[in-house]
Amino acid sequence: MRTRTRTRTRAPRRLAALAVVSVLGAGLLAGCADDGDSKDSSPGSGSSSGGSGGGGAKTTLTVGVFGAFGLKEAGLYDAYMKLHPDIEIKQTSIERNENYYPQLLTHLGSGSGLADIQAVEINNIAEVTATQAAHLEDLGKAKGVSKDAFLPWKWGQATTKDAKTVGLGTDIGPQGICYRKDLFAAAGLPTDREAVGKLWAGDWQKYLAAGDRYKAKAPKGAAFVDSASGVLNAITGSGTTRYYDADGKVVYKSNPAVKEAWDTAASFATHGLTAKLQQFQPSWDQGFANGTFATVSCPAWMLGYIQDKAGEAGKGKWDVAAAPKPSNWGGSFLVVPSAGKHRAQAAELAAWLTAPAQQATLFEKRGSFPSAKAAYALPTVANARHDYFGGAPIGQIFAKAAEGTPVQALGPKDLIIAQNLADVGMLQVDQKGRSPQAGWEAAVKAIDNALDQ
Repeated sequence: MRTRTRTRTRAPRRLAALAVVSVLGAGLLAGCADDGDSKDSSPGSGSSSGGSGGGGAKTTLTVGVFGAFGLKEAGLYDAYMKLHPDIEIKQTSIERNENYYPQLLTHLGSGSGLADIQAVEINNIAEVTATQAAHLEDLGKAKGVSKDAFLPWKWGQATTKDAKTVGLGTDIGPQGICYRKDLFAAAGLPTDREAVGKLWAGDWQKYLAAGDRYKAKAPKGAAFVDSASGVLNAITGSGTTRYYDADGKVVYKSNPAVKEAWDTAASFATHGLTAKLQQFQPSWDQGFANGTFATVSCPAWMLGYIQDKAGEAGKGKWDVAAAPKPSNWGGSFLVVPSAGKHRAQAAELAAWLTAPAQQATLFEKRGSFPSAKAAYALPTVANARHDYFGGAPIGQIFAKAAEGTPVQALGPKDLIIAQNLADVGMLQVDQKGRSPQAGWEAAVKAIDNALDQ
């Protein structure tokens, strides 16, 4: 996707990668990173002003983001200013979301220090929607916004129980399974992406069974998957209920879907199918280049990351197939603080930036997959192929995954729960050989301490 990372956990994150790929012959900058080139000290440093001098009076609209968010880099601000000569857009960026977001909450509470438009990472949108709606404009009523243009589950993530939509979705992270064709061939498995997808279509247990088949003839030193935690993240992203229920209650311990996901992911470890790696660590990066594993759950934004880490030697070896079940890992939103001086104009800009045509441009220029389903029929998306991944029709693969992803309740501490399940619990099962039950108990203890339960 774009060049900003998701927060560093198994929960949605942007990746620090900039890799040139091919989409309809255009340069597509893929990957996602939290690392930007601007280091402003607050989310809204440079708030809106009434004029910018230089001839006629202009209205200056500010946009506060984290990392290289992609809107500026894709030329969208310049395009909007050309259409609206009376508007000047200025962007401020904080490198990492973990620094950006606490400041955003502080400024929302005080009603000062805010940009006219602020970005919100998916990990934070549930908390923002639940606790900050009174400080944000209802963008569902903004000029130029069409609810029907967006995926229902994306629209719902930033909509309150009383139907106030505080954020407009920019991008998403629909998932596929990236796999090494050469390793599959060596293990006697099919390599055609349609045939590969059929191996596990509709059932994560079939993915496990494919792993058992692979292991029987696998090349030495090449595991089936990168990590049990990666599998856990993919499975939990494909259910309707995960860590919270629709009423905002923490239910991960009692939710049978989470326990089933845990047991299935742990089976990858106990069956000896994983490379025992931790995602987004140096050894994981090296695994792409060294052929340490044959498959990895990969949202659209990870394609550029894989290309970057696997390098030129990996071109033509990697491909991408549909995941067992549609799921999502990643995405962001734009919100308009009510404390702004130019709320109507800011809302109009936010609507334009997230409209299907602009989301298609962002995909073409930066690799950010659209959350506006109306963009999927546009040629830029519908005909998109990725040369590095054997010409895979990524527009079609990820659009189908996006449209099949269920509406899922998000909670304010999803990130904490996901991180501890992965890095405290499942990592112990995968790397230290602890039993799945012992790993689960360790994760629950850490989560309860973190949530103060």
